[in-house]
Amino acid sequence: MNITDTHTHLYSEAFDEDRSQVVERAIAQGVKRFFIPAIDSTYTDSMLKLESAYPENIFLMTGLHPTHVKADYEQELEHVRDLLGQRKFYAIGEIGIDLYWDKTFLRQQQEAFKKQIHLAKEYQLPIVIHCREAFNEVFEILEEEKGEDLRGIFHCFTGTLEQAKQAISYNMKLGIGGVVTFKNGKIDTFLNQISLNDIVLETDSPYLAPVPYRGKRNESSYIVNVLDKVAAIYEREAKEVAQITTRNSEEVFGV
Repeated sequence: MNITDTHTHLYSEAFDEDRSQVVERAIAQGVKRFFIPAIDSTYTDSMLKLESAYPENIFLMTGLHPTHVKADYEQELEHVRDLLGQRKFYAIGEIGIDLYWDKTFLRQQQEAFKKQIHLAKEYQLPIVIHCREAFNEVFEILEEEKGEDLRGIFHCFTGTLEQAKQAISYNMKLGIGGVVTFKNGKIDTFLNQISLNDIVLETDSPYLAPVPYRGKRNESSYIVNVLDKVAAIYEREAKEVAQITTRNSEEVFGV
């Protein structure tokens, strides 16, 4: 089986003690490709080291995470631009708006989101969107920026059916992870009304571990639990769902 984890923070401090074992466990489960979202400049070196260790499996993004947008966000965006001029990345992400933790820098988050969308268009890259308690704010910007040059993934999608359809209308795939296995996750109640061609799989490890690991550290090998749940929802074989969702990721990332 060939599975793609479209969103995993394998460079996180949570994996400092056993990173190689975590990667090897996932590869043993059939996860061949890991797409690695950025947070801010402090993690760049760790991301590059991870890629160096697994050059055939690791695909890096660059960007500024919305929860790390502060008063000095312009300086962080310069770092992103500098990196884009130096080497290849596969997406701008994760970017977006997060109003769950702190609303202090909403204006700066909006500006950073727009500017990074413009960078993605300039470099002809997809975007990977982080949205938490901010669907209206994110959709407002996507409405302004929509077009053939905008594509990407709505990471960790947890909205309604209507919001799912709206996200897809902006040429976004839905990133489906551990939440789909939660009893109160809700997306499992309508997901089969969305075409499987509009879905990619992810873990967001070390966060949001699926059942039966909920509450523990997540890792990319647990994507098989997400895969099995999605396969059950669509009444399809897991191997087929893995094939389709991997093909969908190739469509987004161009690799």
